[in-house]
Amino acid sequence: MPKADPPGSKTRFLDVPVEPFEAVAGAPAEEILRRMERISFQGRNLAIAHRVWRKMLADEVLIFLGAAGALSAGGLRLVLARLIESRAVDCLVSTGANLYHDLHETRGRRHFIGSPDADDGALQAAHVDRVYDTLVDEDEFIENDNWVASFVTTLDRRPYTTRELLYRLGGHLWRETGRAGILTAAYRARVPIFCPAIADSSIGMGLSQARQRHPDLGHVDVIGDIIESANLVIRRPRTASVVLGGGTPKNFINQASVQAEFYRPGSGGHRYALQIVTDVPHFGGASGSTLDEARSWGKLAEDADRVSVNADVTVALPLLASALEASARADLEARRAPVFELEGRALAVDGGSLPVDRYDTERVEIF
Repeated sequence: MPKADPPGSKTRFLDVPVEPFEAVAGAPAEEILRRMERISFQGRNLAIAHRVWRKMLADEVLIFLGAAGALSAGGLRLVLARLIESRAVDCLVSTGANLYHDLHETRGRRHFIGSPDADDGALQAAHVDRVYDTLVDEDEFIENDNWVASFVTTLDRRPYTTRELLYRLGGHLWRETGRAGILTAAYRARVPIFCPAIADSSIGMGLSQARQRHPDLGHVDVIGDIIESANLVIRRPRTASVVLGGGTPKNFINQASVQAEFYRPGSGGHRYALQIVTDVPHFGGASGSTLDEARSWGKLAEDADRVSVNADVTVALPLLASALEASARADLEARRAPVFELEGRALAVDGGSLPVDRYDTERVEIF
């Protein structure tokens, strides 16, 4: 019988060696991430994120995707659209910026390569806006705002949750353009989108311009979003969270679990969680808060499989999503994703309508 390691022995710590990474011509993203599991720092964390996301897809969980910032302006809109189309995610929570910049390109406009050292006074004089190193035509944005306002005038004069509003906007955009994008992918795949800070965006500005045309237009029920997202967790309590960049989407996803637990104890928080963030926790902001901290709020299950990647999303996500395209193909084909009905005021999931304007305290289905 082998002897136990004596106290102070090193062998219980020095078990799995780091494997130096070797560059191989033509190596697929899946193989690169597999080998990165044996390197260190954020490279290893990114490889673990790939493994955690695959576990989500193999399990029967509802996967939230949070997209902060202006990832669409940064060139990632079709990556997000593909994750929606393939049902690698089930519900998107996004900033208005991501959706507006997506709308801009779906309508045939472009973003352009610029420089963070550009002459901003000259840009302003030319009606060119800058997002760090990316440029866009301000006059095209003004036309987009008017387009959004005109769309809103076609809607019934009543409040809309962002989920219902954005589903209708995606449908309108698809019928007009027939082009791929986040909004059109979500419309076609019947994936709900919530935008809890929609007023903090050019979509909100377009809504306000519709209100200028008639006072009964452009009313958005963001409190209804809170109720609806919590009811979704009540009905599908086994959840997972993928967060890109923190921000409002991160907290909105997590508070849905907290609110669901308040009204129907037993959901227990996300079973899986991964986040790709650049913010740090020691200034107290939600964007940089750790996943361990989230457990103290009941946002994550005690045994949740979780990983944080401290990296720029524009660096990490293209590699991660490319690897999933190959490694998760069988999981995606076999996956029983939630089935949503998004047309009306009431969101329905798996054939059952969620209550409107109140929490679902009467029944819960455990998956």
